[in-house]
Amino acid sequence: MNPAVLLLRDWRGGELGVLLAALLLAVSVVVGISAFVSSLQSALVSESLRFLAADRVVTSGQAISEEWTSQAELEGLTVAQTLSFPSMAVTESDNLYLASIMAVSSGYPLRGELLSSATPYGEVRTDAGIPNPGEAYLAPRLFALLEVQPGDRVWVGDKALVISGAVRGQPDTASAAFGYGPRLLMNLADIPATGVIQPGSRVTWRVLLAGEGSALDAFTQWVTPQLNQGQRLLGVEDSQPSISRTLDRAQGFLLLAGSLGVVLAAAAIALAARRFSERHTDHVAIMKSLGASRGRIARLYGGSLLMLGGIATVLGCALGWALQALFFQLFAEQLRVQPGAVGYEPYLIGGATALVCLGFFAWPPLERLAQIPPLRVLRRDVDASGAQRWMDYALGAISIFGLMWWYSGDLRVTGSVVSGLSLTVGAGYFAAQILLRGGRVLGSAAGSVWRLALANLQRRGTANALQMVIFAIAIMLMLVLVIVRGALIDQWQAQLPPGSPNHFMLNITADERGSLTHFLAERGIKSQPQFPMTRGRVMAVNGEKLAAADSAQSQRRQREANFTYADTLPEANEIIAGEWWDADTNEAQVSLEREFAQRVGATVGDVLELRIASESFQARVSSLRESDWQSMKPNFFVIFPKNTLERFPNTFLTSFYLPAEQKALLNELITAFPTVTIIELDIVIAEIRTIIDRVGQAIELVLAVILLAGGMVLIAGVQASVDIRLRESALLRALGAKKSLLLGALLIEFATLGAFAGLLAVLGAEMAAWALQTQALDLTYQASPWLWPWSIFAGVSLIGGLGVLSCRKAVAAPPLVVLREL
Repeated sequence: MNPAVLLLRDWRGGELGVLLAALLLAVSVVVGISAFVSSLQSALVSESLRFLAADRVVTSGQAISEEWTSQAELEGLTVAQTLSFPSMAVTESDNLYLASIMAVSSGYPLRGELLSSATPYGEVRTDAGIPNPGEAYLAPRLFALLEVQPGDRVWVGDKALVISGAVRGQPDTASAAFGYGPRLLMNLADIPATGVIQPGSRVTWRVLLAGEGSALDAFTQWVTPQLNQGQRLLGVEDSQPSISRTLDRAQGFLLLAGSLGVVLAAAAIALAARRFSERHTDHVAIMKSLGASRGRIARLYGGSLLMLGGIATVLGCALGWALQALFFQLFAEQLRVQPGAVGYEPYLIGGATALVCLGFFAWPPLERLAQIPPLRVLRRDVDASGAQRWMDYALGAISIFGLMWWYSGDLRVTGSVVSGLSLTVGAGYFAAQILLRGGRVLGSAAGSVWRLALANLQRRGTANALQMVIFAIAIMLMLVLVIVRGALIDQWQAQLPPGSPNHFMLNITADERGSLTHFLAERGIKSQPQFPMTRGRVMAVNGEKLAAADSAQSQRRQREANFTYADTLPEANEIIAGEWWDADTNEAQVSLEREFAQRVGATVGDVLELRIASESFQARVSSLRESDWQSMKPNFFVIFPKNTLERFPNTFLTSFYLPAEQKALLNELITAFPTVTIIELDIVIAEIRTIIDRVGQAIELVLAVILLAGGMVLIAGVQASVDIRLRESALLRALGAKKSLLLGALLIEFATLGAFAGLLAVLGAEMAAWALQTQALDLTYQASPWLWPWSIFAGVSLIGGLGVLSCRKAVAAPPLVVLREL
């Protein structure tokens, strides 16, 4: 007999069904999740690049050298340019309004789409391109403010532009310079004719870059040393840190899910291999009695297993690919992203998973089948030695750890999961001892049903302990994902809760404060407190003059910022060093934002020299702060006590939330307060929420897949002990035991295992979740007490129900039929 014949015989006899199913589950789940995660991650990163309208962006307060764009093109990158600045838009009837001008070159945008329409609220189109030279697109609201229609003319500086449409959406609205008023989009070629760009003008030049990662990295390395003050090279992580953190945490969760898929696959194969080896014990004993050598048996089963592994790997990879394609097909409407490139790595991981699981979980018990004595044919009480030993599991655990580490690429994620698994396995050993010892005491005093159930638990103590640990691991991994998923979603929702301010108002004079507050309150608009604002500059630290702002020779340079004063610590700020001042203090003190303090080289206790207009003064740094810049509330780098800064001239700013249906109130607000500048962030917030929602939907989907895989492992765990339970139940039926007695005993037995497994699982899950949230995903850990009763209840219900359903055949069928099939 050769391995192929053995494989074919086992297949015809149904012996390979469980092991092949476990291998297919392992490979397909790992490949499917890995491919889905890889493709989804690539798609989400690509989607997030819409915030830049490019892959990378160079920003500058002055015209960018043509040498830079030439070098980018030489590297094989696609290049476009934009220029943003506030300016008055004037009509033929002398209506004027401060608009946010954005001039763009051909090719814009490099990522995402420019949305426009022929009329202010007409049909949106994506193929119109940028305005032609001599033309302009206006934001719909600007049509009403200027009282113009398509075809009319509007002046920007000295250049007259024909209004050829309305701009309805830009991919880089969130990352371009803040718009002082509604958008006017024009062609970059018309800028020289406007005459508005003069030395000292507050403008933002942006060079958009798109291309292959290697080309982008090469250009980044070339241009970074040449960046001067006011010039930056931005990616999504720099332009939109909230999106970057969202994607980083989502990536951590998806990698975690894939790692757990590896563990679940190993658990399924371990259970299936145990059952497979037990079923072949008698076959090997017969072969040994007929003269087969140990080497011959080892080669026979090794070759058969290798062939089975190859078949399962190929089929599993195909199923995994189909699985990830099906995910995107089924959830295309919810995710609304184009799948990214999968690459070959998921299939390598699938093959490696199959190889590791076969080598460390399936092969050891089959290899020991060769040690079975021929006497096993006559005496079934002879130890088969086919059960997997603890050394096998130790080696398997090490291999799985390495596989998880390779897959996730994050030692913290791997270590967090392994720590929870270790606690589950360790606690499982002690739980098994308690279960066995307590069973002896309770069994003697219990009724017949309980006595039978507890006797079964004691008789198969080692097997039940292993089964309980496997159940606990499967439930624990599912609980970990539930806990971490909840923490991620809660954190993202907390970033931008409903009603977050979506508009800023600047240049509010002291005389306008009361009437503006009344105007907003009268219309039901909730606003934040009004903060005073004065422009100033940090000149020196502890008497040491800082380098000029445009100097490229020093990292510590003079910094210009908006100064404010406050007697109490503003919201969305946290003191991390020093202390806040008393409300009535007359001492010149200052509180700095942490990163701003690092840039000027100051810390608590230092004395700063500051300048506002032509007046200089000194202040002691009394505290450093962390500011939540994503809260959409006014934040400042530099804050003083009221008595220190109140004497300087200032204006005020505030933020408020305005629902989309009340957007028309902005026109009324501008009419009532023409000198106030409004910065509209509602589009920015909407784009951020879109990305967060899509990432959340992806996480929900991956969680569902892992829960399904965990459920299949639970089924495999129950099936691993079905044969012996069927045999025992048939014998008891033959001896006259009633169906109710057997069903009751089975239910109690599996429910007890499920209760202990649920308790172990929640212990391990809480530990793993703590490590993951605090060490790997930068989240705040909160215990989940509600999960404890649910975990135990789930263990009792799922495992108890699966056990009874799997063994119902032994109770329903005649004993003789069952015994013959065994």
